[in-house]
Amino acid sequence: MLDIGLLLGGLVLLVIGGELLVRGAVAVAERLGMSPLLIGLTLVGFGTSTPELVTSVQAALANSPGIAIGNIVGSNIANILLILGLSAIITPIAVQSNALRRDGVIVVLTALLFGVVSYTYTLDRIAGVIFVGLLVSYVLYAYRQERTPATASDGHTSAFEKAEAYDELHDGPIRHQTEAKKLADRLGPIIPLLMALGGLAVVVVGGKLLVDGAIGLARSYGMSEAVIGLTIVAVGTSMPEFVTSVVAAIRKHGDVALGNIMGSNIYNLLGIGGVTALISPTAIPAQIVTFDNLVMLAASLAMFLVAWSGYRISRLEGATLLAGYIAYVYVLLPK
Repeated sequence: MLDIGLLLGGLVLLVIGGELLVRGAVAVAERLGMSPLLIGLTLVGFGTSTPELVTSVQAALANSPGIAIGNIVGSNIANILLILGLSAIITPIAVQSNALRRDGVIVVLTALLFGVVSYTYTLDRIAGVIFVGLLVSYVLYAYRQERTPATASDGHTSAFEKAEAYDELHDGPIRHQTEAKKLADRLGPIIPLLMALGGLAVVVVGGKLLVDGAIGLARSYGMSEAVIGLTIVAVGTSMPEFVTSVVAAIRKHGDVALGNIMGSNIYNLLGIGGVTALISPTAIPAQIVTFDNLVMLAASLAMFLVAWSGYRISRLEGATLLAGYIAYVYVLLPK
């Protein structure tokens, strides 16, 4: 029971701390005059992935690669099969062909790259530099795309949609940005900065509790740390993506839900995988290399092919994705 309490308490702190971190950082950036687009692509994009980042880094430092890598790979699988599947069941998702060709291909290629690196190499600092460098290149590319009207009209990038999904959760981007500006003007620079630092501290504590609880749970029930990381931890740290995508689907903004999922998957593999490798080089468990990475790649291809067929993800296709996640978890859990 103690382990379950630590795990649940850690998840709660991760969500609360992540929200404080993003709100405080955005208010500080607004006061410093950063453009809303740059704030969305960087602070909001990275900030909403903080739960996954801190959890994987904490697990790697605790010498628990099953949880560290399982959290990354399991989050990507859950994003596509569980969250996108549920979103499509709520509202069939219309897909912009240009955005899919651009970002959908990147999602598949990053999953393939992670799988190849896992099979032939390891997550050391060289791999970390490459992954983070690729993410920075993608964010710069997204920034140029969004600033150019001719290319932005071809469909927003997934990095933009990831920030847009967070904005929609707070009653829309205009209201959210306006409130952030008012908050920054009213409170001055110190309080938002303290809010961001306090949020970061809460996230770090939450990540530590979550990892300790997950390790204890695995030992208590005779489960591998990888299975715990791929399922309970991965779904728990993906709650921000779950909430933002479902809210977008309820508001019939299926394109935002899809973009949020694709953006999150890119940030997870390149950003979280890269930073985790830089801070604490980590061996990748054999189970993940030979099975779960292949499931992640298959899920990425399935998302692309389903979205490509008629540029629409129907409720039936969403239900199929969800059924795929249920089957995946069933295979993982000890019999």
